[in-house]
Amino acid sequence: MTGGRVAVVGGGVIGLSVARHLAEAGVDTVLLERRGLGSGASRATADVLRAYFAGNPASSAMAVRSLAAYREAGPAIPLRRVGYLVLFTETGQIDAFEADLPAQRAAGVDVRLVGAGEARRLNPLVGDIGLLAAAWSPQAYVSDTAAIVGAFAAAARRAGAELRTGSPVTGIDVAAGRVDTEDGSLTAAGIVCAAGAWSAPLARAAGVELPLPEPVEQELLAAGPPPSGIPLPDIPITLDAGSGLLVRRRGDGLLIGMGYADADRERWRARVRDRLAAVYPGMAGADLRTAFTGVRDASPDRTAFIGGVPGTTRFLYAAGFSGHGLCVAPAAGALVRDLYLEREPDVDPGRFAVGAQRT
Repeated sequence: MTGGRVAVVGGGVIGLSVARHLAEAGVDTVLLERRGLGSGASRATADVLRAYFAGNPASSAMAVRSLAAYREAGPAIPLRRVGYLVLFTETGQIDAFEADLPAQRAAGVDVRLVGAGEARRLNPLVGDIGLLAAAWSPQAYVSDTAAIVGAFAAAARRAGAELRTGSPVTGIDVAAGRVDTEDGSLTAAGIVCAAGAWSAPLARAAGVELPLPEPVEQELLAAGPPPSGIPLPDIPITLDAGSGLLVRRRGDGLLIGMGYADADRERWRARVRDRLAAVYPGMAGADLRTAFTGVRDASPDRTAFIGGVPGTTRFLYAAGFSGHGLCVAPAAGALVRDLYLEREPDVDPGRFAVGAQRT
C-alpha cells in the first residue's frame, strides 16, 4: 500500500530528508519531532561531508550520491572543499586500503594512496608518528549542519509536508495504522522510524529488532590555538587510522573527535590529549575543551539500517547512522521514498536491511 498519509518519526537530517523526498513525490507526509528540528545527533556533528568510508563501499556509494545532491542545492548549503586524509602507520592498514580500493572506485569515490611526503605536504601539522602512507580523497567538505537542517525543512514544507515539533511519539500500532503522541493519535498508511538513538523501541513495536546498542554519547572537543602562537594552516579533514583521532580546522584551532567517549570521560579526554600531542606535536599543551555532545545511534558495523516490512500499514526504518547521517542523508531519504513507493532504487537496498549480509 502506498497511498494515504505517512508519519515520519524523527526530525534530524535523516527524518527531514525522508519527509522531503516523500512530499516531493506527492505523498501526504507529517513529520513528528519530540523537541526541535535537528535537536538530536544533528546538533552535534563536525559539519563534515565526505565520500570515502573505508571498508564500506555501500555507504560510500550513498555518500557520493548525497554529495551530488548537496552541490545541486546551491548556496543554501555551504560547501568548503578541504579533502579527507587518512594516515597509515601500519602495513596492514595499507593492505586493507588496497584490497578495498576497486570497490570504492566502483562506488564513485575519488581516493588514492599517497606517500608519507605527500601526506605531510597536505597536512604539515603531522609529526613523527612512523607514517608510512595515507589515503587521500578530495571529495570532502566542511559544511554547516544547521543550514542543511534548515534547507531540508524548507524544501519539505514547500512540497507540502507538515512538520510538527514538540510532539513526542509515545507509541505506534502498525496493525491499526496508528501513531500515538502526547497530543493525541493520528492514523497513517505508512510509518517511518528515523528517530536516531530512540529508534529501537519504536521499531520493536513494529516487529523489527534493530540491533542497536544503548544510545552512545559522542563528544567533540575543541583545541587551540596552538601554544606557539603560529597560525594553523588550512588542513584537510584528517583521520589517524590507528587511533580514530579525527581533526579538522575550526577557527584558530582544531575540532577533534576520537570514537565514543568512555563512561570515565576524563580518562577518555586524557587519551585524546595524548594522541593529539603525538600526531600533532604543535598542538601539545593546547587548551582542550568540549565543543559539542550528542547521543548517537551507533550500529555494530557503523553501517546504517534502512529497510521496511510489508503490511496493511507500511513500516520503514532508517537508523544506526553512527554519526555519519549528514554524509548520506539525501541518498537515505531517496532510498526510503523508493522503498515506500515500491520503486527501483538507485542503490542496492539489501546491504542496509536488518538481517542482510553486511560484510
